[in-house]
Amino acid sequence: MSFRGISRPNASSGMGVADHSKSAFTELQRKKVHRYVIFKVDEKKKEVVVEKTGGPAESYDDFAASLPENDCRYAVYDFDFVTSENCQKSKIFFIAWSPATARIRSKMLYATSKDRFRREMDGIHYEIQATDPTEMDLEVLRERAN
Repeated sequence: MSFRGISRPNASSGMGVADHSKSAFTELQRKKVHRYVIFKVDEKKKEVVVEKTGGPAESYDDFAASLPENDCRYAVYDFDFVTSENCQKSKIFFIAWSPATARIRSKMLYATSKDRFRREMDGIHYEIQATDPTEMDLEVLRERAN
């Protein structure tokens, strides 16, 4: 089977990362302007762009509800918690959201672009690959952070 003539991004390098995506991550990481940032692949621009940001007051449920049911996304979530020593801490999670109901093409596109995108986001503490909401439940984040 030949795929010549089909326009598609280079699978080895993945999509580029928009400057706005990098600055949104920096705002979450350093300035605590966002609780979360959701990114999507823009196939026309051939880069990863910001789809949505959540303010510092938004909850984890708000974040989870913002992820599409039938399509892939990347997301970073700033998880605040208190340690057993009663210290306030914050850890940044990278979540690769790839629901089972997403199109195969979408899953492939996000899988091939993930490493390059992840490298651009310096300062992520933990990574989660989730195919359904239970794999990225708040309890999962708590267990990983402690």
